[in-house]
Amino acid sequence: MSELDRSRLNDPAYMAQQIAACEQEIQKGIIGQSEIIRQVILAMLTGGNVLLEGMPGLGKTRLVSTIGKVFDLSFKRIQFTPDLMPSDVTGTNIIVKNEKGSSFTFEKGPIFANLILADEINRATPKTQSSLLEAMQEHTVTVGNDSHKLEEPFLVLATQNPIEQEGTYPLPEAQLDRFMFKILVKFPSKEELKGIVNLTEGAGSAVIEKRLDGEGLLAARKLVNEIPIADAVMEYLLDIVMATHEPNPLIREGASPRAAQALIRGARAKAFLEGRFNVSFQDVETVAYPVLRHRLITSFDAISQGVSEDEIIRQILAAKKPQV
Repeated sequence: MSELDRSRLNDPAYMAQQIAACEQEIQKGIIGQSEIIRQVILAMLTGGNVLLEGMPGLGKTRLVSTIGKVFDLSFKRIQFTPDLMPSDVTGTNIIVKNEKGSSFTFEKGPIFANLILADEINRATPKTQSSLLEAMQEHTVTVGNDSHKLEEPFLVLATQNPIEQEGTYPLPEAQLDRFMFKILVKFPSKEELKGIVNLTEGAGSAVIEKRLDGEGLLAARKLVNEIPIADAVMEYLLDIVMATHEPNPLIREGASPRAAQALIRGARAKAFLEGRFNVSFQDVETVAYPVLRHRLITSFDAISQGVSEDEIIRQILAAKKPQV
């Protein structure tokens, strides 16, 4: 890899090029998921957590580990199972004996890393799932009376199987809301499947190189936060969120204020990655699906009619789209 020019960390054009190089490097090891890779990078540029949903074996774990390599982030994988306890995630105080007697020492859990892969998160019990809440929102871990700060950058990329599968527990709404994006990982096409087989079962495999580091990612986040949003785009964005609370036979509960925050951050990140210093209506529409699909609670009518969250979002975007 070319050495990162530390003197240009405040240069938006240069940093956008570096992030684009990371995206290309990730695609070397992941076949047929370019849109998913793009959405994960958008979340990383804003410090948002990501929920990846799809059937087992679709490369969700491989994607997260590849991202860790490319961004040179410390990486921990936590396999969520029904018998996993909260202390297995956060860590615990242990008794240490010495010459002066006994004392408690905090033994860090796997949550203490830059990039956490919470694998099959919905296979653990709600009590264990909730052990991630503080870390995902405040980036701290509290055990007993002591709080421990997590190292930045910190983000959780969780995978979950479709809830219809046996042995799964629905994620509580409070935890779902802490994920910036919910990304659907679909089954690959025949050509993509062929590429996956050739990549994983061939004689050689793609060599993934480091393209950035934690300092570079934090610098890019700072630049993303500085991108302005025009009043008209902000109004459109807020109208979308408010529309989820208007009377609608397909919606039982609308999106939270976090949805508006996520739309702003995601739209800014998309503009940055495309080398623009302004946010467009299209930026908002693109990120609306991963931002809103897990924040809408559909009604019985929607479920009985087979209307998906994405279809409801499409209807809202069409109804609120400004006349330009």
